[in-house]
Amino acid sequence: MSDASPSSPAPAAYAGPRRILSGIQASGALHLGNYLGALKRFTQLQDTGAPCFLFVADLHAITVWQDPALLTAQTREIAAAYLASGLDPARSVIFPQSAVRAHAELAWIFNCVARLGWLDRMTQFKEKSGKHKERSSVGLYTYPVLQAADILLYKATEVPTGEDQKQHLELTRDIAAKFNNDFGVPGFFPLPEPLTQGPAPRVMSLRDGAAKMSKSDPSDQSRINLTDDADSIVAKIRKAKTDPEPLPESVEGLDARPEAKNLVTIYAALADETREQVLREWGGKGFGAFKPALAELAVASMAPVTAEMRRLMADPAEIDRVLKDGADRATAIADPVLDEVRKIVGFWRA
Repeated sequence: MSDASPSSPAPAAYAGPRRILSGIQASGALHLGNYLGALKRFTQLQDTGAPCFLFVADLHAITVWQDPALLTAQTREIAAAYLASGLDPARSVIFPQSAVRAHAELAWIFNCVARLGWLDRMTQFKEKSGKHKERSSVGLYTYPVLQAADILLYKATEVPTGEDQKQHLELTRDIAAKFNNDFGVPGFFPLPEPLTQGPAPRVMSLRDGAAKMSKSDPSDQSRINLTDDADSIVAKIRKAKTDPEPLPESVEGLDARPEAKNLVTIYAALADETREQVLREWGGKGFGAFKPALAELAVASMAPVTAEMRRLMADPAEIDRVLKDGADRATAIADPVLDEVRKIVGFWRA
């Protein structure tokens, strides 16, 4: 094998079907940012007829400690959020990552294809491990290789990719190109492309417009959870941090006002409008008028999702049926790919 990174690989000769793959970690309650930035967009892709594979990333979740007693419940909650957001298990394959064992085996093979220098350049590990690199799990260091396995196991051709994951998709392309080259199988794996649906709304904390809305934030007031009831949503928006000035007439006027920008961004995403359109209606008006309108819109948009999530979570057997069916369908595609890989690599076969 060559140790060189295929930084400028030749165009792939892959001729297989179009497939889109993504996943969300099973590591805590989902919030409005997850809904607007991922779930809503997954549903839009599905509704265009795109073949979508959407998994609950429980293998990724355990790169940091997860309470085993909660992990199964968290997996079901992510699946419930998929379904409540409009994903149809008859049209999209929805499954738990760990239920398809080929993910882990292909990840090991790719660990032997990827180069240490490639992983050393991954900025997310540096950010997540901070000053405690030596105490971080090996899984946290190598999880971009598992991501590559997630994608290439289904020969996915497109991956919805946020800014924080672009580097990992480039690593996936490098691994695919190196495997194809080293084993003399051009075009065996596709070089997946980032899927662009226009800029995803960047939803920030309701308490700090400079920090992303996060399920790990210790303050529940910083986020709108997908399971929040109408009263909680209204209260959180009413208490959201703002400044004393009225909303500006133009988008440029939001640049130095992170909290105002965040609330306008949320309104625009929920209303399927641009920020320019929002400011044409609300520019010059104060938050005393804008916040109640935003709260009403958020409740109207999220109430059906919340109600369906709660219904599903009260019936875990229904969620389990969907996950089992999805795992069976995913395995039916993944196992033949892994079998081909085993043959290419030279593993013993009976």
